[in-house]
Amino acid sequence: MAGHSQFKNIMHRKGKQDKVRSKLFSKLAREITVAAKEGVPDPSMNSKLRLAILNARAENMPKDNIDRAIKKAAGADAENYEDVRYEGYGPGGVAVIVEALTDNRNRTGGAVRAAFTKFGGALGETGSVSFSFDKIGEIVYPVSAGSADAVLEAAIEAGADDVTSDDEEHVIVCGFEAMNEVSKALEATLGGANSVKSVWRAQNTVPLDEEKAQTMLKLIDVLEDDDDVQNVYSNFEVSDEIMAKLAG
Repeated sequence: MAGHSQFKNIMHRKGKQDKVRSKLFSKLAREITVAAKEGVPDPSMNSKLRLAILNARAENMPKDNIDRAIKKAAGADAENYEDVRYEGYGPGGVAVIVEALTDNRNRTGGAVRAAFTKFGGALGETGSVSFSFDKIGEIVYPVSAGSADAVLEAAIEAGADDVTSDDEEHVIVCGFEAMNEVSKALEATLGGANSVKSVWRAQNTVPLDEEKAQTMLKLIDVLEDDDDVQNVYSNFEVSDEIMAKLAG
């Protein structure tokens, strides 16, 4: 897909920052707690909890942390988090979707709006940009899971829609509603995935020059650094040459 290498470059850049690990664990724990509170605290009977635990394990989150997050959902002092989605435009007219889990809408909304304003963007109404994205299931396996042909065959058998393989990973795409069933079928043939999650995939991308790309990356960094923000999606595209400059 257009811009694929650029998104992977961003992930690699982020992966090198060890300081994000503790923040990542706290965000994963929050997802587990919310999933356990919304359903039953048993992953075999709660698909949302199962997926949250799978993703936590893929990031090497300690079992004690996972168990603690599940138990926290049953506590009388457990915070009441709610899913909130913010939509807006970044530099160069780039569409941005921000997903958050918050116990204080005013705090989170104010922080997200401030980030957009600081970097030349503008927050819009819910639905103002999501129409140009598709919500899909994305299941990622390491390259060691099998050859491209073997993974493709397993994905087709499991009911997935598409597979993209390169020298580092296999990215399997399926319908959002089918994500739990497809991931279970793949687990039976390929083992545990690196991640299983719903994502917003842009229908079209917006190319950015070096200056706007730099500003856009700063906006994403500030948004992702917020404790309440779980995921940030956008539709910008940057050439490998510009990305290499910015990552250098």
